[in-house]
Amino acid sequence: MRAIDHTTLHRTAKYFMDSGRAESPEEALRLLQSFGLAIMVSAAAAASYEGQVALLTLVNLARRTFLAGVEVVNLPDVARIAPLADAATLQGAVIELGGQVTQSRHGQWPLAVIGDDSAFPATGTGWRLVWEGWRAGVVPLREKPLPFMSPAMELAPAMAAAVCAAELFAFHAGNHPLAGKRRAGLSLWQPGADWTTAAADEPALAYLPSRLWLIGLGNLGQAYSWLLACLRYEDPSQVELVLQDFDRLAESNDSTSMLACLDAIGKMKTRWVAEWLERRGFHTALEERRFGLWTQRQEWEPPVALCGVDNGLARASLEKAGFELVVESGLGAGPQGFRNFSLHSFPSSRRAEQIWSGTQGTHAPDVSSMPAYAGLRKRGMDQCGLAQLASRTVGVPFVGLIAGGFVIAELLRRLHGGQAYGVIAGSAASLSDIEASAIEVEPYGYGYATAESLDQGEKG
Repeated sequence: MRAIDHTTLHRTAKYFMDSGRAESPEEALRLLQSFGLAIMVSAAAAASYEGQVALLTLVNLARRTFLAGVEVVNLPDVARIAPLADAATLQGAVIELGGQVTQSRHGQWPLAVIGDDSAFPATGTGWRLVWEGWRAGVVPLREKPLPFMSPAMELAPAMAAAVCAAELFAFHAGNHPLAGKRRAGLSLWQPGADWTTAAADEPALAYLPSRLWLIGLGNLGQAYSWLLACLRYEDPSQVELVLQDFDRLAESNDSTSMLACLDAIGKMKTRWVAEWLERRGFHTALEERRFGLWTQRQEWEPPVALCGVDNGLARASLEKAGFELVVESGLGAGPQGFRNFSLHSFPSSRRAEQIWSGTQGTHAPDVSSMPAYAGLRKRGMDQCGLAQLASRTVGVPFVGLIAGGFVIAELLRRLHGGQAYGVIAGSAASLSDIEASAIEVEPYGYGYATAESLDQGEKG
């Protein structure tokens, strides 16, 4: 029997262990191995930048969570233009990211539809991904489609994919009665507002952030990296990224992090992510130490930090490292809170050390009494191993990507004269209840690059 520990356990399978629904890690994994997804993409969507962002993001998210498989049915054989994979064709990109290209749909799997095609099914369990401007979401197939799919900022189709994955997991897991029956979505321009209604002042992207320091390259840091690659920079070589992490990739990272794969186990996270970003034209520099009070930004280094660590002491130090702007996000813990996310930006009305002083990180509920852990104890796992395993929280990639969307959008809003926020908080289980606290800030002056025009982008 294969050894199970905190470095190898699938972090989404842990949901079924921690909630008491599975009596062993093997049973929890078998549940995920019964979850699958079919995807259909119209010819127009497959040939568009936004459609490819939606498709490739959804495949990347879904293959990590729905282990029965991800099938893309009758995918047109077109060139890949979204820089989210290395393959030259869209079919090759789907396969590279872990999906399958098939000629017929699996009869029992829910369906995700990207694009408008009258030949697609309009009944059964499934969702249509929709986006417009800075807004994105999903609509059940049986509902009349929303009049979306007009040009959008590039994070919107990625958010539609993340929302779809969240709804699909809730449906498969049976832990939300409305999954598969409701609209779900979000606005990156007006967090908490009705995502189905356009805001008159939603701008097209003209400016993109160019000098960033990414702290932590796990679930959240890799989500930031994926989303930065979604943006259409006119010249990606103008972008300077400092990547900071001290850890190596483990098998468990494959279940939560957008750039992780089993072939990369044991490699430094900084170097793996840097290689991926460099292939997309970005410039990177590496910092392979823990972030803390000893970390000091020099005046020539990027002035904006994007933080994605769950260590409270590190987060308490964020304003002491010399950054001019910090945007950080965190994820909830445990079988009830793993879909929660939050964002803080600094400077703000509260200092980072006031929020996290004296805390070590995410406080997950004690799940060691659940049947799965009792079974591992009987099988001979020692107390130290059990404690390490129980202390790791449930993890899913789609919540990290939603949180990452709000982090990158915070910079984009400020670059385009939109509202800044000190706090944004919500749950992927209830995106209509996002709370946001607006703050007044100076114009964004921390480095920018120009965005590629839509016409140029569509030419690939």
